[in-house]
Amino acid sequence: MRALKSIGAETIAFVLATVIFLVPFSFMLLTAVKDQVQAADLDFAWPTSWPIVQNFVAVIEARDYVLLRAFVNSTILTVASVALIVIFAAMAAFVLQRRVGKIGSLANFLVLSGLIIPPAIVPTIWLLQAIGLFKSLPGLILVEVAYGLSYAVLLFRAFIAAIPRELDEAAQIDGCSGLRLFFRVIFPLLRPVTITVILTTSVAVFNDFVNPLYFTPGDENATVQITLYNFQSQYSTQWNLLFMDIVLITIPPLLMFVFFNRKIVAGMTAGAIKG
Repeated sequence: MRALKSIGAETIAFVLATVIFLVPFSFMLLTAVKDQVQAADLDFAWPTSWPIVQNFVAVIEARDYVLLRAFVNSTILTVASVALIVIFAAMAAFVLQRRVGKIGSLANFLVLSGLIIPPAIVPTIWLLQAIGLFKSLPGLILVEVAYGLSYAVLLFRAFIAAIPRELDEAAQIDGCSGLRLFFRVIFPLLRPVTITVILTTSVAVFNDFVNPLYFTPGDENATVQITLYNFQSQYSTQWNLLFMDIVLITIPPLLMFVFFNRKIVAGMTAGAIKG
């Protein structure tokens, strides 16, 4: 009886999840392949014409190929931000896990504060202006790193807690210094949680809309999410092109989750159990 209830609950959850995902996604695809007049109805009606190529070309060519530049900017932003987050978060988590004390407790409080306290937009803009990085890609990379560190540190620390301290002591007896101990002994053991951090953080940075909007206004350093404004104006919206743009910028993170979903779950589960 319990097995039947469990199967029934899993089936209901699967159906609900499928509906919640497929209904908006199918609406997005249908609108993206319609012409401008029919797309303005915003309904599930079957397209009377299929201007798929025309819509695709119009999105790519909009505002002097800004979408292509945006993909390059988003790729640079994502790769640089995730690389820095992984390195800094892993090192910080190792130190916080191995050194327990008042300073460590304060650092843990600050890490948790990074998840709880909302970002301060105006002071961050002032700081970026003071160091000359406002409206620049390096400045946006620093912002993404600062906002993403807390989450990554917590994941790394939960995983590091399962690594025995005897391994550190043995490496130190063999002559390993602090950095060499971390990069040669500890960091290779963090591969499962590192993959999880890379995938989840990459999707978060690539899909970020608010930070690029505030900290890199303009077309020069536009990211893919900002290009959604290309097809909206004060009086009208080109819904077919807007949804075609959404489809194009949804494909990379969607493919990452489809192909690496098991690795994401495995890394989070391992960290949760070992922590």
